[in-house]
Amino acid sequence: MDEAQALRERIMGPLSRRFSGATVLFHHAVAERLGLGPSDHKCLDLLRERGPMTGSQLAAVTGLTTGAVTGVAARLERAGYLRREPDPADRRRQWLVTVPERLAEVQAVFDSLPPTTVPLLEDFDAAELAVVARFLERAIDYAHDRTAAMRAGTLSAGGRNPAGRIT
Repeated sequence: MDEAQALRERIMGPLSRRFSGATVLFHHAVAERLGLGPSDHKCLDLLRERGPMTGSQLAAVTGLTTGAVTGVAARLERAGYLRREPDPADRRRQWLVTVPERLAEVQAVFDSLPPTTVPLLEDFDAAELAVVARFLERAIDYAHDRTAAMRAGTLSAGGRNPAGRIT
């Protein structure tokens, strides 16, 4: 195995899992600081990132049941982080819309943290930072694609599709 292949396996294996675990624990701490549960915080983050969604759309993105999303929406609404707006085209459907003032409070939690990312990235030149950014963009797309495939049943928990091929 050449050095590049060994690095690819290290990055996509133990380093990615460790990074993911650390990120999950960090976001649990952020959720606690906001007085939210982890699922509520990440659903709020998805709504912030993607804009208004219906409960069904949020359920499809997260893999939560529609009943669980109803609970998430109710808790976020009670906490003032979102409001439900009727769909003008279909009064039976509601849009989950974030409250900008409360999102500023979420950002304030991140802003209150010491600027540790500056030292983390300061030794990288522009070309290296571009590689890191490109990797993260690809990793996000990969994770979304794999999540959708697993939820669609085309991948089993073992990473194999129904025909038994590794994908």
